[in-house]
Amino acid sequence: MRIILASASERRKELLKRILGDFEVIVSQFDEDQVRFNGDCGNYVIELAKGKGMDVVSNIKDNNSLIIACDTVVFFNGKVLGKPKSEEEAFSMLKELSGNVHHVYSGIFIYNKETNSIMTDYICTEVKFSNLSDELIKKYIESKEPFDKAGAYGIQGYGGIFVERINGCYYNVVGLPLNSLYKMLKEMGVNL
Repeated sequence: MRIILASASERRKELLKRILGDFEVIVSQFDEDQVRFNGDCGNYVIELAKGKGMDVVSNIKDNNSLIIACDTVVFFNGKVLGKPKSEEEAFSMLKELSGNVHHVYSGIFIYNKETNSIMTDYICTEVKFSNLSDELIKKYIESKEPFDKAGAYGIQGYGGIFVERINGCYYNVVGLPLNSLYKMLKEMGVNL
């Protein structure tokens, strides 16, 4: 079976290699702004992942294909923190998260084109940040690490020093919850 990851994320590719030896990447062209946040973060990330996945599905002619899509957001104080678009936005996000608990949500979408079956799920991990000084935040922003990451930090990089504790799946915070994905793939009949 042809397995396709619908993602441009290097982190997702690296993590998927840990459980799947052979897969290809097709980057989705889905416009995430099409999905409106209605207050339910779990449903929101599933809809984002589904949008990405179905965009790739529509371009695949091979019925012997399985498409995997995922989307991750940071949720704090009733709002979604996506990828920062500027240094100022990154600073504002990190300042908000400083000393507080936030939640990281990932939605997973799997589509088996042969059987026309779909599985979706979402995972939530609680993350507690230490208090961050303005100097530390500015130094981190200078590294350019925050700009392709939801919530303006990467737990697997230098941003890991901000994290006091987590409750839940570490790989979810990185961007691909391996345990949940593994179980879903097994349930879809993928031989791992």
